[in-house]
Amino acid sequence: MKVFVIGIGLIGGSMAKDIKRSNPRAKIYGIDTNEVHLDEALALNIIDKKSSYGELNLAEVVIVSIPVNAMVLELPKILDIVNSNTLVFDAGSTKGNICRAVENHPNRSSFLACHPISGTEFSGPSAAIDKLFDRKANIICEVDKTNEDIHKKALDIFKQLGMRIRYMNPEAHDKHIAYVSHLSHISSFMLGKTVIEKEKNERDIFDMAGSGFESTVRLAKSSPAMWTPIFEQNKENVVDTLEEYIQNLEAFKEMLKNDDYDSIYNEMNNTNRIKEILNGIPQNKK
Repeated sequence: MKVFVIGIGLIGGSMAKDIKRSNPRAKIYGIDTNEVHLDEALALNIIDKKSSYGELNLAEVVIVSIPVNAMVLELPKILDIVNSNTLVFDAGSTKGNICRAVENHPNRSSFLACHPISGTEFSGPSAAIDKLFDRKANIICEVDKTNEDIHKKALDIFKQLGMRIRYMNPEAHDKHIAYVSHLSHISSFMLGKTVIEKEKNERDIFDMAGSGFESTVRLAKSSPAMWTPIFEQNKENVVDTLEEYIQNLEAFKEMLKNDDYDSIYNEMNNTNRIKEILNGIPQNKK
């Protein structure tokens, strides 16, 4: 099986590693605008060969794992080149704009719109993790627009990676992901910003930072080059979630100002049930 991975970072690299493990005879071709990433991926044995769009006509599977602003531009070009029986799927964190970018493409039936809900705060080929997708959800959108045989080919790969499959329309995906992913990244970035600004005058502040701070601000280490386009493409949903979040913060502040500690206790106690949800999410370990 000839697999072309466009974008050799955490997601693309991890998929390449697991596909090679499941299919020892598979040959992985890497395409990336960053030559250093390609060299690193070769050295780490994530890919077998550097490649380019000129060889995409050889592909049986094409995995597109690049920033979502580049995705909407590159997917039509990729579909222009690949054969009609080639599986092309993406790993973008937004789905509406991506699906619209290819909705009228003559080779639309070769494309499967996907979002594997997995990752870490790290980027680049060295961030690739074995079994990153094991037991993780993979959201598939507009499956009815994908050729049935190509869809089955994708499901075989996802089964090898250990993914759980969910089907959803792009609008629902983008709304829900704004709450459970995009908002958490903004919160982490802004917490980090607040502490960094305070640290300018209080040099010992990080000496007091414990595991709670570290886990909460972990996502602030994520790539701005990846996340800025995500916020741009999902702007309306992200703004809505931010407004709700800010309302909750303002309400909490008012409880404090009013010494309403019973309400603060109840708010936290009611929110403790988030543990039931989080207990069901498999954790990544490197």
